[in-house]
Amino acid sequence: MSSPDVIVIGGGLHGCSAALHLSLRGVKVLVLEKDHIGRHASGVNAGGVRQLGRHVAEVPLTVASMALWHGIRDLVDDDCGFESHGQVKVAETEAELAICQARADQLRALGFTHEEVVDQAELRRLVPAIAEHCVGALVSRRDGAAIPYRTTFAFKRKAESLGARFVEGVTVTKIARDGKNWAVETSDGARHAAPILVNCAGAWADRIAAQLGEPVPLEAIAPMLMITARVPPFIKPVVGATGRTLSFKQFPNGTVLIGGGLLGRAYRDENRTDLDFAQIRTNARTVWDLFPVMRSATIVRAWAGIEARMPDDIPVIGPSGTEEGVYHAFGFSAHGFQLGPIVGRITADLITQGQTDLPIEPFRIQRFRRDAVAA
Repeated sequence: MSSPDVIVIGGGLHGCSAALHLSLRGVKVLVLEKDHIGRHASGVNAGGVRQLGRHVAEVPLTVASMALWHGIRDLVDDDCGFESHGQVKVAETEAELAICQARADQLRALGFTHEEVVDQAELRRLVPAIAEHCVGALVSRRDGAAIPYRTTFAFKRKAESLGARFVEGVTVTKIARDGKNWAVETSDGARHAAPILVNCAGAWADRIAAQLGEPVPLEAIAPMLMITARVPPFIKPVVGATGRTLSFKQFPNGTVLIGGGLLGRAYRDENRTDLDFAQIRTNARTVWDLFPVMRSATIVRAWAGIEARMPDDIPVIGPSGTEEGVYHAFGFSAHGFQLGPIVGRITADLITQGQTDLPIEPFRIQRFRRDAVAA
């Protein structure tokens, strides 16, 4: 039996980040991963490092996380492929531009100035290849993108260098209180015990929560992405759209990644996904309309990861509502990559200090119990 200080269930970015931030504070951590590190959402997402367009409750966290991203090499000894060329949400009509302005005004009233509205001329300076009909955009200039798989492994390697231990290919089969400890049994017959448990199990996190007496309405989803053959460089910012679903960026090698959250089908018990080609066609049509330069590009591959979505599209972060010594970080609803560094820090704050300086009340798991009682 191993006896760390903390057991983290799930080896995605948030689990690896929690392991790193705890290890930085001298905490002995064991991470249990049912597949391999970064196998699902953390390794196969679009890599957007995005403050732009966040749910208002997430804004303080995303701003804090952006500060960590801009010093990411200092944190994990790797730049994670992070490039900050901004993110742009294009408005195709004056009505959409008004929506962008209302959003910027809302954030400014809350004290945040990272989102700004730009006119057509500034949009064309930022994104020269954009279609002529686009009238402006909402912009967050310090945003950017990184390489998801590389980022997740950078967090893992740094955590390991500080003493964290990772066990891959084992599924948690049972959790039970054993005195002051949590006893965790895994599919290889091993038994681990620790006073603190962290649930970072992604699309499987509801099953861990259910064992702790706090079921949640988690949905397993399959956000789709596709990538093209190389084309000549023509864009640096990451581009989205106000009235359509899109995440669009070009890599330094010339390939173009196209996503934005349109969904395939997730089969989490089979560890696989199916693509929805009608939705892929919709995504491709958006690119056709917004970027005429892409009309001759060739799509070479498409895929989908398995991610957890909550009914209110914001994550679960914070202590258990039923059990002492349990913390959650899951349900990032297809936009958790940028939050990874700060969520790990928040988790370490809660475990080592009993509190955090960031507002996490909107993310507490108890909100689903309140909703159930109200219903």
